[in-house]
Amino acid sequence: MSLLDLPLSSDLNRIGEQLHALARAQGTLQELLQAVVNITGELELPAVLRRIVRTAMDLVGARYGAMGVLDEEGRLLDEFIPLGLTSQELAALHGVELPRGRGLLGHLIHHPEPLRVKNIAQHPESAGFPPGHPPMRTLLGVAISVRGRIYGNLYLSERKDGQPFDRHDEGVVRALAGTAGVAIENARLYQHVRHSSEQFQRLLLPRLPDLRPFAAGAAYRPASAPAAVGGDWYDAMLLPDGACAAVIGDVVGHDLRAAADMAQMRNMLRPLYYDCQTSPSASLSRLDHIIQALEDAPVATALLARLEPADGAWQLHWSSAGHPPPLLLLPDGRVRYLETDPGLPLGVVADLPRPDCRQAIPVDSTVILYTDGLVETPGQSLDRGLDALAVTASRHAGRSPEELCRALAEHHPSDGHDDMAVIALRTPPLTGYART
Repeated sequence: MSLLDLPLSSDLNRIGEQLHALARAQGTLQELLQAVVNITGELELPAVLRRIVRTAMDLVGARYGAMGVLDEEGRLLDEFIPLGLTSQELAALHGVELPRGRGLLGHLIHHPEPLRVKNIAQHPESAGFPPGHPPMRTLLGVAISVRGRIYGNLYLSERKDGQPFDRHDEGVVRALAGTAGVAIENARLYQHVRHSSEQFQRLLLPRLPDLRPFAAGAAYRPASAPAAVGGDWYDAMLLPDGACAAVIGDVVGHDLRAAADMAQMRNMLRPLYYDCQTSPSASLSRLDHIIQALEDAPVATALLARLEPADGAWQLHWSSAGHPPPLLLLPDGRVRYLETDPGLPLGVVADLPRPDCRQAIPVDSTVILYTDGLVETPGQSLDRGLDALAVTASRHAGRSPEELCRALAEHHPSDGHDDMAVIALRTPPLTGYART
């Protein structure tokens, strides 16, 4: 080949530019695919929205980004999620109302086509910035739709290299916006399913009756996984002899079947422990025989306890079917677990004897029954979760049983992937029947 056959310099430059553009597109495609995986991996809506903004900023090298969520009428911004502001910039904007969707933001709301602006101040629809707002010159805006309806807009400003946003940036963000709509819809469906599951579970759980003179409280939290209707339950009632019975249980499984089994077992157990002459162990044994006669008998742990007057004091009389031990919170804030033989879970072997346990309980003490979802984290020692629960209980010793249960559920040491239930009973003064 002679020198005359070689490409001209301009051709080499053009080929170099094309190769550079191809490499850039390939790199962006890989980043975009990874971004899709990251965004769709989130299920909580607030986290999804922030992840979308952060991902768009990273893909085009923007310093600032924001998500504007429209109101129900689709006319104004109902929520605005800004990212990229420094602590000083946030402090300068303290007290400034978040954008409502006017100026250029309003333009994108009413004209949901991609918008690229090289100089915001020179755009005819620019409304300017409020005092303290950091200077922004460039803008790239893209609408995000969910099921054919505009959900909100993604705004980016100021490329870190100082250049205006180009067609490549616009294409990348438009591609991301399509994925963002799917991710937002998934998160909304997750929220709906989770809310429905929680409502369904709460409908199955009883409202605690008036247990006076005992003070009582209870709390339930669903699992963090979507549609994870659980089998945790609690119950309590006053008995004819003046004692107060409480039960906590956990059916194996996280589905509608577990919830249905939970409701069935709770209802079957109620008449069994209402009989004052029957010990907690006998009540659990009778329930075990009943459920094992059922087709596809469920497996569950449970703890049945009675706070009853005995020799001028309160006594906790309980039996456990494979359940975590009761936690005793004394009036001075000291705590200790009432460790005993937990016995076998229900639905395993019905003919083995179940032990009854007894413990004297001082006046104004609180007995706390809970499910393992409150303390268990896979891969970690159960003792670690139990110790953390005891510390939290001691820290909130002065609260009412209702407030105490809420605190235990909110500050639980578990990973939240299992539903959790907790019930607390506080012993009243020794008056009337309690002295007989």
